[in-house]
Amino acid sequence: MRIKPFAFCLSLLFLVSSPVHAWTGQVVAVTDGDTIKVLQDGRQTKIRLYGVDTPEKKQAFGQKAKDFTASLVAGKVVDIDPVDQDRYGRTVGLVTEDGRILNEELFKNGFAWVYRQYCKRGECREWLVFESQAKAGKIGLWADPAAIPPWEWRRRR
Repeated sequence: MRIKPFAFCLSLLFLVSSPVHAWTGQVVAVTDGDTIKVLQDGRQTKIRLYGVDTPEKKQAFGQKAKDFTASLVAGKVVDIDPVDQDRYGRTVGLVTEDGRILNEELFKNGFAWVYRQYCKRGECREWLVFESQAKAGKIGLWADPAAIPPWEWRRRR
């Protein structure tokens, strides 16, 4: 049976434009507040949280952000909704555990900035509201009036 060129092109277009599918795995390590390692089918994958930038490890609140992330997902089975892949080969995505989106929880609890340079999807607008609410309430890192965004802290070093 011969495939007609139009049908072939349409099939190819569908495959190329299909979104990457969500998958499930167990969190085996928390690297820092915005990066975790997830085990799926015997293989570890680094996940960078989409739209999130937490303080660096040596920065004020860096360890607290890591501890917060660990308190929510360490050792747990999570759903990964891939959005992109970064220049380091890490999967960039949304991480959900028991109905809670980790990315969002970091903003609500004052442990992260919305990474405006990369956060372009619809939920980013809502995350900016959560960030502003945490800042107004002086929650988490926002208790420090001189809190420095991680991208500025990295540039200074």
